[in-house]
Amino acid sequence: MKKIIIADDEELIRRLVSDFLVAEGYEPLLADDGDVALRLFNENPDAALLILDIMMPNMDGWEVCRKVRETSDVPIIMLTARSQEYDQLTAFDCGADDYVTKPCSPSVLMKRVAALLRRREGGSGNMKVLTVDDLKLDSFAHEVWLEGKSISLTLKEYSILQKLLGAPGRVFTREQMLDDIWGFDFEGDVRTVDSHVARLRTKLGEWGTKHIKTIYGTGYKLEVNKDEAN
Repeated sequence: MKKIIIADDEELIRRLVSDFLVAEGYEPLLADDGDVALRLFNENPDAALLILDIMMPNMDGWEVCRKVRETSDVPIIMLTARSQEYDQLTAFDCGADDYVTKPCSPSVLMKRVAALLRRREGGSGNMKVLTVDDLKLDSFAHEVWLEGKSISLTLKEYSILQKLLGAPGRVFTREQMLDDIWGFDFEGDVRTVDSHVARLRTKLGEWGTKHIKTIYGTGYKLEVNKDEAN
């Protein structure tokens, strides 16, 4: 049974989401503030997903997300009443994979949970190792190495890199990436893609600058020499 951590300072929200998760066959772990959420994650590193409120006592959801991202690429959904663009961009910059504003339908939230977990498990069935230059992506193990060192990526960063590596030279529009990686029901805009690509480039250093190219006004592509790709 997959464990899912729910962190929200409103008991009604925790109970409602928990009931729906149990009905879907998950094991909910409940936290009423950010400190408890982080402790639960550290005690349960096998947790499949986190659902975080932003405004919580002791430690807000953004900070919890940042600290989790230091060690893990576990999927993270922000569930919050904060609906401003700044809040959403901050959440994605912290490493969140999805952003859901309250009030929301619990059934829709469960669909988002299921979709993230499917992507995490490689629902496409395209399991193989992709290499370019000194970078290797193993889609079976869901791991990335650069110059022999493991690179920690969020689920969305990993999905972007996998898409680019899978079709070197092909230009992917921002809209295509939103639809394929975030899903058709995503409420954000194309700047979400830009912020994730920027963070991915930073994590990949010189490799990212060299190979991930911006096609201005369109999107992104992976630029490689013929002898670099496998």
